[in-house]
Amino acid sequence: MDITVVNGLPAHVLIVHFVVVFVPLSALAVVVGAIWPSAARRMGVVLPLLALVTLASVPVATGAGEWLEEHVDSDVLVRRHAELGDGLLPWAVGLFVMATAVWWTTRRPTTVEAAPGERPRAVTSRSAPLVRVAAVVLSVVVAAGAVVDVYRIGDSGAKAAWHDGFSRTAGGGGHGDNND
Repeated sequence: MDITVVNGLPAHVLIVHFVVVFVPLSALAVVVGAIWPSAARRMGVVLPLLALVTLASVPVATGAGEWLEEHVDSDVLVRRHAELGDGLLPWAVGLFVMATAVWWTTRRPTTVEAAPGERPRAVTSRSAPLVRVAAVVLSVVVAAGAVVDVYRIGDSGAKAAWHDGFSRTAGGGGHGDNND
């Protein structure tokens, strides 16, 4: 079942708002969780679930956009927007993978049995700082890439939709009246 029209409007213009909100929110949550493991532990399973909702919203918005593309006049701006939109899915997958990895690696640490009278201690590894640094770097790269891509897609979509659809002067009239 494809969602094409909602309340008389093309579904894409509504669904895309989920992507515009959830991608930056997921990106922020992933970076915060990677930098501060205690924050990731507090977010718990919500972190990968948020990224999963983000991931699911991308193909829904893309599918609705493909339907809309077939129902508007095609021009270079519309085609550019569609091309950019097709590139977001790998970034959304990356956010989901990083969110899941951050959540998984920051869950409660396993403890070693303590001798009588001693406190249990967390199991640590010499590679743990290196893994943590790698997780932070990868999280920042994926988050930045996803947010920049959403910005570029949104900017191209706004240009495609509004490039000749308003007047620069108040009361300037109708569609395509670009008075300067």
